[in-house]
Amino acid sequence: MPSQASLAQLPIGQIGFGAMRITGPGVWGPPRDEPEAIALLRRAIEKGVTFIDTADSYGPGISETLIAKALYPYPPGLVVATKGGLLRPGANRWVTDCRPEHLRHACAESLKRLQVECIELYQLHAVDPRIPIEESIGALVDLQREGKIRHIGVSNVAERELARARAVASIVSVQNHYNLGDRSSDRLVDICAEAGIAFIPWYPLSAGRLASPNSRLARIAQRHSASPSQISLAWLLQRSPAMLPIPGTSSIAHLEENLASAQIRLNLDEFRTLSSV
Repeated sequence: MPSQASLAQLPIGQIGFGAMRITGPGVWGPPRDEPEAIALLRRAIEKGVTFIDTADSYGPGISETLIAKALYPYPPGLVVATKGGLLRPGANRWVTDCRPEHLRHACAESLKRLQVECIELYQLHAVDPRIPIEESIGALVDLQREGKIRHIGVSNVAERELARARAVASIVSVQNHYNLGDRSSDRLVDICAEAGIAFIPWYPLSAGRLASPNSRLARIAQRHSASPSQISLAWLLQRSPAMLPIPGTSSIAHLEENLASAQIRLNLDEFRTLSSV
């Protein structure tokens, strides 16, 4: 198995920024207010964010372009991670394409839009049922050897798929759907912690009915003078030492509310209560 790469540049245990929502409706086209999106990205950096997650499919291409427009030249210590492997035939439509030739082209286009020679973290955005994951990851390994990718991650994977990917490359991150209301990746969270792999939960704020008035989540939030979303993020940070949440937003006020979640410390009873719901 390939040796595990260093995670020194990934701010595990902190809150990053997911840049999907700086695009237009349906994650399609430009945002309604580009200056506002650029101001949001710059405010994230001012507030100490050191990890931004994006993808070539967000827009498509719009999110990466705006990140470079707002932040290039990038400040020291900032990791801009992107992903490839999904095509966008239209708003709210996603088609998997993880052929090696597509991934090479997607990476080349991301390098241009982000205005960098090497992407710090490049993640396979999905698993293509038509292509063995070993072939897709193998293409990323080739790009890594060429100096175009520093670290490799995977997204939307099952436990067995992660094992197969790790047999081909040193995987430093797993990005899966995970939040208080969806624990389907619980086992993967623990695997990542054991292996020194960052776990990046997407859609981290979703709590569904758990956030209803007078719910246990709502009562805990009230005790902390916080919102249910803030408590959901605080729970994620305490759930695992591998956790790197990336809540997204198009609002500076919401961004600052999300980042303030890192200051909330749940007591043991509160953490266990939320973990058991």
